Amino acid sequence: MDLQLLAALVLGIATIIVIVLRTRLDAFVALLVASLVTGFVAGAPATDILDSITAGFGTTLGSIGIVIGLGVGLGKILEVSGAADALARAFVRAFGKGREPWAMGTTGAVVSIPVFCDSGYVIMNPLARSIARVKRAGYVTLALALGCGMTLTHHLVPPTPGPLGVAGILDAELGALVLAGLAFSVVLLPVVIGYARWIGPKLESEVSDEVREAVYGKAAVTAGVGAGPGSAGAPADPSTGGDGAEDPEPEPERDPAAALGTPPPGAKPHRMSPGLAVLPLLVPLLLIVANTVASAIDQSNQGAVGSDDYEPSALPKALAFIGSPVVALLIGIVLAVYVLLPRWTTRTQVSGWLSEAAASAGLIILITGAGGALGQVLRDTGVGDELAEAISSWNLPGVLVPFLIASLVRVAQGSGTVAMITAASVTAPLVDGLGISALLAALACCAGSMVFSYFNDSYFWVVTRFTGLDGIAAIRGWSGITTAVWLGSLPLLLIASTFI
Repeated sequence: MDLQLLAALVLGIATIIVIVLRTRLDAFVALLVASLVTGFVAGAPATDILDSITAGFGTTLGSIGIVIGLGVGLGKILEVSGAADALARAFVRAFGKGREPWAMGTTGAVVSIPVFCDSGYVIMNPLARSIARVKRAGYVTLALALGCGMTLTHHLVPPTPGPLGVAGILDAELGALVLAGLAFSVVLLPVVIGYARWIGPKLESEVSDEVREAVYGKAAVTAGVGAGPGSAGAPADPSTGGDGAEDPEPEPERDPAAALGTPPPGAKPHRMSPGLAVLPLLVPLLLIVANTVASAIDQSNQGAVGSDDYEPSALPKALAFIGSPVVALLIGIVLAVYVLLPRWTTRTQVSGWLSEAAASAGLIILITGAGGALGQVLRDTGVGDELAEAISSWNLPGVLVPFLIASLVRVAQGSGTVAMITAASVTAPLVDGLGISALLAALACCAGSMVFSYFNDSYFWVVTRFTGLDGIAAIRGWSGITTAVWLGSLPLLLIASTFI
């Protein structure tokens, strides 16, 4: 590979890592500066570099920016309306006694499709604590299963912003990515539950006294309840229920829809059924998937798979409109506002929540656009073609390239979203040369970004602080479980590469 172009690529990625880790600037600025560094080192004229940056930024956001904004808004309404909590409790009832880790892992996976991991975990963690308090054991297992269940779909399934950004940069079919991401999540969920069940009992004794008291009650801490398999409590005492500890005082029931405020006089209290709760999430996903499936079947029937001359029939053409991500998510957010929120909710309240969502989505949208800018610079300077030619001489499956790039960037700077978008930006010019599809490249970017969440990842601190783990225990629990699903995704990618 040409040393100048190799240096351009290496210095560009290094710029992202150094700026994110060592300065007060964020990933958006880091990606733009990296685009400039890459272009200059590659020897491109300054005006050409700026043209590439603006073209890549605009093209990427033109395809995906609206969808990210709508998806985050939908998630916010699910959060404040109590719909996320209703779904969680429905899963717990459905799985039944003794299968609580499965219920929590599944809850996390479903809730995290529209809701950001950090806020979703804060919303759902009280349910894990309530279950552990009733069982008087097993909190770490439940907390890890919930957290990593959220990690799966947060990294793999649109309309989570990271995978949406990857789809936009790589021009991957969104409906196909939804289906493939869901399939990966379903297959990887047993890895989550298995690891949580294996490591959870080993770490119960490591939970801080403050968290153990919050979960099991003060008297239970004194008696050792929840402190691990070897310290389940003091000798039995019939007067205290047989476990040597007084029953902890129950915490007041948390209102999952507290953000709605107090109902006006005469209005009924807000109640949320699981059937209504899932509607604004399920309808857009079904429409997007129906569009993808109908188009594939129609192309196959016409013998025009992958042809530029394909002309859709009447039904696929209609589904292409209502199943486009923009229209599907517009339908979803309208359903969320008018089905999930009570009639007495004011317009000001709804506008405020959507404004909060827009604020949280803003940086993700900018990062995605900047990732598209970096990808365009790599294309236009020839770095992408040169790298593809060099990699094609290696005896390495093409799907491993985006997977490993995402993994390295994730370990270096912590953010899964930045890692997958950076990997997509670098991979976009290489897809044809690697001999892989845009869909497979997108899956590889998303899966690679799950590896070894630790101190430089904000979600690491959310999960470990709520779980009461610190130091080596936190790494064994949380860093270990995220690395387990990362490893589990690797054979899935290799198998998928034979079909996709």
